[in-house]
Amino acid sequence: MTQLCLVLGDQLSLNLPSLQRLDPAKDVVLLVEVRAEATYVKHHKKKIAFLFAAMRHFAEELGGQGYKVDYVKLGDAHNTHSFTGEVQRAIARHKPDALVVTEPGEWRVMEQMKQWETQFGLPVSILPDTRFLCSIPEFNTWAHGRKQLRMEYFYREMRQRHNLLMKGDKPVGGEWNFDKENRKSPPKDLYIPPRPVPELDEITADVLALVRTEFADHFGDLEPFDFAVTRSAAKKMAAHFMHKLLPQFGDYQDAMVAGEAYLYHSVISMYLNCGLLDALELCQQAEAQYTEGNAPLPAVEGFIRQILGWREFIRGVYWHKMPKYAELNELNAKRKLPWFYWSGETDMRCMAEAIGQTKQNAYAHHIQRLMVTGNFALIAGLDPKEVCEWYLLVYADAYEWVELPNTLGMALFADGGVVGSKPYASSGKYINRMSNYCKGCKYSVEESVGDNACPFNALYWHFIERNRARFKTNPRMSTMYATWDRMDAGKRQAIIAQADRFLAGLSHEKES
Repeated sequence: MTQLCLVLGDQLSLNLPSLQRLDPAKDVVLLVEVRAEATYVKHHKKKIAFLFAAMRHFAEELGGQGYKVDYVKLGDAHNTHSFTGEVQRAIARHKPDALVVTEPGEWRVMEQMKQWETQFGLPVSILPDTRFLCSIPEFNTWAHGRKQLRMEYFYREMRQRHNLLMKGDKPVGGEWNFDKENRKSPPKDLYIPPRPVPELDEITADVLALVRTEFADHFGDLEPFDFAVTRSAAKKMAAHFMHKLLPQFGDYQDAMVAGEAYLYHSVISMYLNCGLLDALELCQQAEAQYTEGNAPLPAVEGFIRQILGWREFIRGVYWHKMPKYAELNELNAKRKLPWFYWSGETDMRCMAEAIGQTKQNAYAHHIQRLMVTGNFALIAGLDPKEVCEWYLLVYADAYEWVELPNTLGMALFADGGVVGSKPYASSGKYINRMSNYCKGCKYSVEESVGDNACPFNALYWHFIERNRARFKTNPRMSTMYATWDRMDAGKRQAIIAQADRFLAGLSHEKES
């Protein structure tokens, strides 16, 4: 029996379950560049280039491992530009007896795959993706019967299951979570070690030329292009983080500094999410840095929690709640996405910095995503569908399984509390505490009313007031309502009027 194995662009791992099922002597691996996947949302140019280049290099790696590889490039004659169309053409070419795939990361692709057995008249095996540390059935079992899904409890079980930072059945250091020791404000003289820049080879140069021509109208800057596109290069980026950056990662994981896109962050999520890096291996490497005395426990625990806890939890929520999850809009937010999310042109320095870095790098770290662009979207009442589409297309690490719960749930509270117990709404004070953005901004973070007032301040209280019925009884927000209610009635009225004027002036149209 011969098998055809489709490998998706976010499955570039030699440990992929479907690859493990193949006989390299007779079976065929199919990789395809299709326009439908690059344009169902108009992905960042750098994201498209990264994935196409990584796919082409992975095809070479597979060939070196003895696999028979059928690679369809974007410009190949007769390319149908869809997964279904290209699988059908490959079946005609290779005449396999069966099709084998690893479960995809996105609901819409899974729905396509479920139809293939009937469409093609071949047995189709959809295998669980064992690259993740918690299977979908395991998460569903954990979630069953729980009134609330909370990452902290899930994370503790994952630590025990995978024996990471454990001493017997107790957490190393006596605590599960060391956040209270992390999250320092950035000092003026913060030194950040330079990062390695992978060499640009001929394969990647060809892809850049392709993207420059074929996706010229997509968001973002294509160059400079400094992503790793091979497994070996991605591992070098991870090693740099472990040895040079992890020791101070915890201290500054929430810090934001104008002109500094990366700080002490790993910037490896795009490699992890497409398969070039392995989740458990990264966690074990970080743990080794602690046990060998090279990095403090709070930094290592915080990093492991992002992968073993948050990443696995978010994926579980996605598959547990889809497809209805994508339609949720608990706070009835309907305002259209302002144009400055695309241009980065705004007098709010924090937004200009976060969006500008996103436009240039197809990357922003988690606090920029949550507490700047996400916070603004929340307190301004932006439409969740438009916001989620923006997050999906602008970041190189974004796939719906990870983007949707993070944006819809964590940033926008549009899921009504599935992901978080309260909305992550904030005035400009948080941004001022964790960044140097407010210095030199047109607006004053100290003011809520007037031409120079920080828009985040009035928008925050506007959000609090318009959602009073929803959040007044939330124990984590009672202090905010008490503060708001103690304000002079005239001051409250002026703040609401200030926010209304700002929102009325937002434009979703491109400025001429």
